[in-house]
Amino acid sequence: MGEQVARIPKPQMRGLLHSQIKRNLILTGISCTIAGLYMKFVFGNSRKNAYAEFYKNYDINKEFHRIRRKGLFDSCDPLDDSE
Repeated sequence: MGEQVARIPKPQMRGLLHSQIKRNLILTGISCTIAGLYMKFVFGNSRKNAYAEFYKNYDINKEFHRIRRKGLFDSCDPLDDSE
């Protein structure tokens, strides 16, 4: 009866921590890069476009006069419409 005995490979005892840390650092770097790119393309670009659209139609003088008429500025008379 020719039985073949399967040999179990020896466990790695030296340098195990070093190899695991190296592998984990590489995987962490890849994961962070993917997450950063995902956030940039999914949220960053749409947010940047929304800000650009807002400021394309934004009139700062009109906004100033609206806030002044509400009386929110202490240094300006809310009823003075000379400007």
